[in-house]
Amino acid sequence: MRELLRDAEHLIRLGLLFAAGLLVFLVVRAQLVPAGFGELGHFRAGAIGANQEREPRFAGRAACAECHGEPAESLAAGGHAAISCESCHGALAAHAAEPAEIPGFAATARALCVQCHAMNRARPAGHPQVEPVSHAEGAACTDCHDAHAPGL
Repeated sequence: MRELLRDAEHLIRLGLLFAAGLLVFLVVRAQLVPAGFGELGHFRAGAIGANQEREPRFAGRAACAECHGEPAESLAAGGHAAISCESCHGALAAHAAEPAEIPGFAATARALCVQCHAMNRARPAGHPQVEPVSHAEGAACTDCHDAHAPGL
């Protein structure tokens, strides 16, 4: 029986080491994981309220039209009438507030256009779609199309 207890000493040390590691993990986790995390799945419940409190950074089509009237009119009459300016150009509230100091975002047409117009069987049949690799042999979409009033 004594031999069994003699060998158990190493197992007890290993168990204590494992318990100490587990305790350190739980203390660190309690300090780093925010309150409310996990209540709504793998999310922090308080993030919803925090995001609702933040002011939107989008200016809206009317703010864009104040300075960029011609593209706004073209957009309103073209095939992209239902798409806001900031869908392609990004959130521009800061630019609308300080246009001289904060530049707008000029979208890279080819990379942006294919997000909606690359071939995808899930899209409606009437939605214009192209095969990006072979269509226009790598030229920019805006070489042939006006982004604000697409068509040929």
